[in-house]
Amino acid sequence: MTISAPDDAESLAVGALEWLLKAAQDVEGGLTWPGTLDDDEFNPTLYSGTSGVLPTLLDAWRHFGDDRYADAALRGVRSVAAAVDDWEYSGLYTGVAGMAVALRGVHRVLGDTAAGEAANRALDVLRSRYDGAGWNDRYELIVGNAGIALAALWCGDLDLAQLAVGRYPGTAEPTTAGVQWEFRAGAVPRLHHLSHGTLGIVYALAAVGRAADRPDLVDLALAGAADVVSRNEAGPDGFLVPHSDPQQQHEKSERYSYGWCHGPAGDAQVFRLLSRVLPDAPAWPVLADRCWHTVVNSGVPRRIRPGFWDNNGRCCGTAGVLALACDRQVEHGDGRDFADILVADLAARATTDTDGVRWSNHEHRETPSDLPPATGWAMGNAGIIRELLRHVRITTTRDPQYAVSFPDHPPTVRACV
Repeated sequence: MTISAPDDAESLAVGALEWLLKAAQDVEGGLTWPGTLDDDEFNPTLYSGTSGVLPTLLDAWRHFGDDRYADAALRGVRSVAAAVDDWEYSGLYTGVAGMAVALRGVHRVLGDTAAGEAANRALDVLRSRYDGAGWNDRYELIVGNAGIALAALWCGDLDLAQLAVGRYPGTAEPTTAGVQWEFRAGAVPRLHHLSHGTLGIVYALAAVGRAADRPDLVDLALAGAADVVSRNEAGPDGFLVPHSDPQQQHEKSERYSYGWCHGPAGDAQVFRLLSRVLPDAPAWPVLADRCWHTVVNSGVPRRIRPGFWDNNGRCCGTAGVLALACDRQVEHGDGRDFADILVADLAARATTDTDGVRWSNHEHRETPSDLPPATGWAMGNAGIIRELLRHVRITTTRDPQYAVSFPDHPPTVRACV
């Protein structure tokens, strides 16, 4: 039975949280969230599994004061903690590094000692897997060493973070404007954006360089940023850089995108960070403004091209753009109108019935293209809920921060008035 969809951000979030709680699976007293309801594989990751749900539950608990959400997060800790030693992958969004972030987040917010001990164990596992150069053949943020560096830094392990960025000075490729990196050893295309490209590496180098007082790392970050900036094709007022060069060869890969993963909604986060690292350099706030200009004038959330993935999610869809709009509301006071448009689009695309609220996404590389509703951060309810709740807090002059920030998203700083 379909019922009327809620049309405001908080009601959408409440309905989506109900669906999310119903989607949980009880495993030996702990809770897990499958990627989709028809997926029986255990997934503890930050990107699409249980670790990505835990920060959303903490946001919901802090927002509503409803202990159901804290209790669910604590039960989720058990399943993630049990997976730390044996999970094969190490990356921020796909492996043990992201699990450490989620576990440390629960420890910090709820004071749960078991979560804190499990986070420490996850860092120990990462340290034991370091092979002298890194953890895998990936340089990028989602899967590779850049993301592991950010996770270690976020968890308070600066030594591990510096190990994780140690390979980048020797693997940087000079370009006419700066430097770039392979996203994976031996891969031909050079990707440019936050999720898999140069800007994700820039973010890690700048963040670790600032924390460790390492000007050499900051300078390398600036050289990487200079290469990407030189590729802008949107003129002096905007910022739009291609997906990759040479263009990644997939018959349905678009050259331009606008979301967090491969577009200016994510690029702006790097420029926001650089404006903190180098507060006297005016170029970085200007570049963040230009990213915002391009996003607002791109036509999204209208589904304008497959490069936006026809998606509601946080990684490559509307919720990721809403995250930037919320940043703008806090820091510049100019994101509210566009944020309202994005929320209205999410409301219009929601499925609402007696089970709650959820979203189905569209994957242009798959047939059929319509995907089942997902639970996690990247393509599911958890990532959308976090942005809806934050939008509510900002518009009602409450705390604009997340209960648990992510390592690749700078906290907002209110503009002086």
